[in-house]
Amino acid sequence: MEELQSLNRRLFLKKAATLGLLASLAPFDSFAKSSSKSKDVKITILHSNDVHSRIEPFPMDGSRMQGLGGVARRSTLIQKIRAEEKNVLLFDAGDMFQGTPYFNLFDGQVELELMSKLKYDAGTFGNHEFDNGLQGILKHFDKANFPFITSNYDFSETILAGKTKEYLLFERDGVKIGVFALGVNVEGLVDPNGYKGMKYLDPMEVTNRIVPKLKKDLKCDLVICLSHMGYSYKEDTISDLKLAANSRDIDLIIGGHTHTFLEKPTEVKNLDGKITLVNQVGFGGASFGRIDFILNPKTKRKQILLSSNYTIDKSLEQSLA
Repeated sequence: MEELQSLNRRLFLKKAATLGLLASLAPFDSFAKSSSKSKDVKITILHSNDVHSRIEPFPMDGSRMQGLGGVARRSTLIQKIRAEEKNVLLFDAGDMFQGTPYFNLFDGQVELELMSKLKYDAGTFGNHEFDNGLQGILKHFDKANFPFITSNYDFSETILAGKTKEYLLFERDGVKIGVFALGVNVEGLVDPNGYKGMKYLDPMEVTNRIVPKLKKDLKCDLVICLSHMGYSYKEDTISDLKLAANSRDIDLIIGGHTHTFLEKPTEVKNLDGKITLVNQVGFGGASFGRIDFILNPKTKRKQILLSSNYTIDKSLEQSLA
């Protein structure tokens, strides 16, 4: 019910939100010119999660998701934003596999090839990436021309040893961006044979080890977590909101797993009283996330210029370039 209400509100406000997006982008030109001497840099973060092999839009079957999504439409939006912005990074927070016959027939090959075509910068694993076991992940791994980050899944004693990254560094116009990734505990979610040999590491312990390294040792201006742990839970289970509140120096958590539709990122105060953004865009590729940061690598000044979650519908209809 919460997902449906959130989705309906976004659909109702879509035109207004689009106008608001254009209006909020307009002032940046003058801001950039007035502050050009201090070399402020705009970083645009785009993201998806839980696409679940939804290559084509949802069918027009009367369901609440009918007509939404589709990789071609997502491509249209991504290309438009890349044409307008200089420093764009594109991430996925897992569960790209499983959900339509495309996965049943092609075992993930189509998903990885299309994500490569869309030029994703990195992704992480959700629990459904293990549906065909580690061998299933490896089968078409060469079809992905982007890296996978898995900070709390230890694959060192499996066939995936050396195939993933614990964290990655990106640099855009002198701004350093550090990215790490946390996955859900797959016990009880995945057949034990599907992840045999993999060790699940405590997310908070991993965070407390990696984030100081990214922030202090590697001097990252922006720290991002790709999470497939879930937005929040009633029970005492680690989630994106708990991670944000109980950590330091994470600027953005890009979430997945709970299929939570958010109109905009949630602001959470961390242990230092600073804001960590938590965002998630539902499932099936029906929505797509964007957060713009303004950073100055010299003065360390940082601000959020824009945050908006797009609805992927027929207004973005074009052929995949």
